[in-house]
Amino acid sequence: MAGGRIVVGVDGSEPSLKALKWAAAQAALTGDTLHAVISWEYPASWATLMPGVPPEFDPERLAKQILDQSLDEALTPAEAGAVTRTVVGGNAAQALIDQAEGAELLVVGDRGYSGFKAAVLGSVSSNVTQHAPCPVVVVRGA
Repeated sequence: MAGGRIVVGVDGSEPSLKALKWAAAQAALTGDTLHAVISWEYPASWATLMPGVPPEFDPERLAKQILDQSLDEALTPAEAGAVTRTVVGGNAAQALIDQAEGAELLVVGDRGYSGFKAAVLGSVSSNVTQHAPCPVVVVRGA
């Protein structure tokens, strides 16, 4: 029965683009809709490192641009046009877990961008595999 939803986490990294391509192919096979999610948050260190963040800096707008560019890069125009796009403020893992409520599948890359890349590579994929409300596919890199 068609009509389910596949959620995919996107952050512009190569692994997330691979996950996006995989999720689009899976949605085409199953007839499910594809729901691409990107999250943003101010790093805690900004309060002390960057007290003068320019007022025109808009991390939500930047996240939307990254999401749009990722879809344009990874998918055909027809595929990209059919994707539901969601930009969420907050922790990436929690945003994906929340957005995956009621989904058939959650898809993420094995590595992504992070404010503390060296310390937490893979932390989002690790977190969602433990806490997601649906099955999770982690698309691994080369």
